[in-house]
Amino acid sequence: MQSNLLGIVVVIALVLQVSILTALFFTTRRTMQKMEKTVTDLNARAGPILTRVQILLDDTQPKISTMVSDAAHIVYLARGQAQKMDRVVTDVADRFRGQLLHIDRILTGTMETVEDAGAQFRQNFWKPVQKASALVQGIKVGLDLLRARRGDSASSTSQEGSPEQEEELFI
Repeated sequence: MQSNLLGIVVVIALVLQVSILTALFFTTRRTMQKMEKTVTDLNARAGPILTRVQILLDDTQPKISTMVSDAAHIVYLARGQAQKMDRVVTDVADRFRGQLLHIDRILTGTMETVEDAGAQFRQNFWKPVQKASALVQGIKVGLDLLRARRGDSASSTSQEGSPEQEEELFI
């Protein structure tokens, strides 16, 4: 009896497993059919889009290649022009610097000449003028002194000199 009972349990377990596997098979088959349908629809819709993209890439690829080539050529030409401009600017700056040095030398020489002329003028003109002025001043003081003495002998009554005479003697 035990073996019969064990056999019945085994048979029920096997029937249950077979029925579960059969249900899984049919569910998997339905899922696969839905997936195939979805993939087919997606392929039908994406196919024309991918074809258009491929055509667009085929059309634009030479244009993009030409644009890249042109851009590289423009960069090459711009670099050459920049180098030429650098040489011109450097040459102009060097020439300008040379001209500034030349102008500086000329102005320095001119300033030295003007300074020497000023010193010569002071020495040759002002010193004699100062000497002549001192001579005239000396003569004036001498004349004032003579006048003062004459004035003293003519006016012996007054012992005090006028303030103007004293100022003239003081100067």
